[in-house]
Amino acid sequence: MLKLNRLLFATAEEVFIDSIEPTKNQRDVLFTAKNEIRDHLRPRIREATIKVLGMDKAVTPRFRTQGSWSYKTCVQPAWHPPQEMDWDFGVYLPVSIWEDSGPPHVMAKLYFQLVEGLLRDLCKEKGWQLYGGKDTCIRVQINAWAHIDIPLYAAPEEQFVQIVEKGAFDAARTLDAREALVANFAEEDFTQQQWEDMVDIMMATRAGEWKPSDPEEVSRWFLDRVEEHTEQLRRVCRYLKAWRDLQWKDGDGPTSVCIMIAVGQTFEPQRGRDDLALEKAARTLATALKGDVREPGIAEGLEDFNKRLDEAGRQVASVRAETLASQMQSARLKASHFAGDAIDILRMQLGGRVPYRTDLVEPDGGEDAVRVIGADRVSRPVVKSTSAG
Repeated sequence: MLKLNRLLFATAEEVFIDSIEPTKNQRDVLFTAKNEIRDHLRPRIREATIKVLGMDKAVTPRFRTQGSWSYKTCVQPAWHPPQEMDWDFGVYLPVSIWEDSGPPHVMAKLYFQLVEGLLRDLCKEKGWQLYGGKDTCIRVQINAWAHIDIPLYAAPEEQFVQIVEKGAFDAARTLDAREALVANFAEEDFTQQQWEDMVDIMMATRAGEWKPSDPEEVSRWFLDRVEEHTEQLRRVCRYLKAWRDLQWKDGDGPTSVCIMIAVGQTFEPQRGRDDLALEKAARTLATALKGDVREPGIAEGLEDFNKRLDEAGRQVASVRAETLASQMQSARLKASHFAGDAIDILRMQLGGRVPYRTDLVEPDGGEDAVRVIGADRVSRPVVKSTSAG
């Protein structure tokens, strides 16, 4: 038996976790682009809040990095093209007029049209490309390998005021001072906890509707699971995202959020053994992907995070996840002198970014592996009656 952990994660070696990590240059390019978008939109949206959106006073939007960059689960695409790296960058607008179902209905379409028009100008200046086909966000293609998705949100202005009052601005005692703080906040003013205090968030759609949407719900839930189960959970989710990208070149496999939730619900850390943790998580995922994936702690369990896959797609995804688990086990069960064969098996499932380093494969006495394989049910033995004499 073999320990394959160091092929996946090793502090002093360039291994699988390192090869799927975005490079510093990629991170810098995306970070710079999202800041340029923020700096372009902030003053222009503020200027248009009265003239275009019909608000009673000018307010400044706030911006929030969301998705895989906030969960820290972003990975390098396995196939390029067609796969790309992305950055989710939400725009939040404090709204003073709040009807029963959210901001004024007419504002949603105006808001979408406003931001898209402003981004069109920026894209022309930067040589970027604007895609207008998505209903829930605006996509900016910044180069051949990356894009930034920009969803648009609104929240009651009073919540921004309350959060400011609870934070580092207690000295602003007057209403005018508090409103000035809310109107002129910078992106970095709010802490993670203050973002989590936001409620009643509505997302604008291209069709002109407001939909309840709290992107922080998923983030809160997942980060709580990471704190509970250690960083190994985050690494395993990244391994599975890289596996998903390899197995579904056209991007029609299970979503990243679906994988995170399905695995995080029942994750069991395997100390010092990412290979065992990945194998067990793949088995969990295989079962979960057969049906709906819901989490009571997110949107009261109403949303199915596996909705992208139809019945046939779910069956395919389940089989592929089960294949990953069984192949991981098959690789581990190889004898020490077949370490190269074990690596070949891993590379078939996870790709050529798994290093061909037999020196990183160690013998395994089997004590750890017992924990990853569920016990089989054994029938109670039949005890025949006897008579003494």
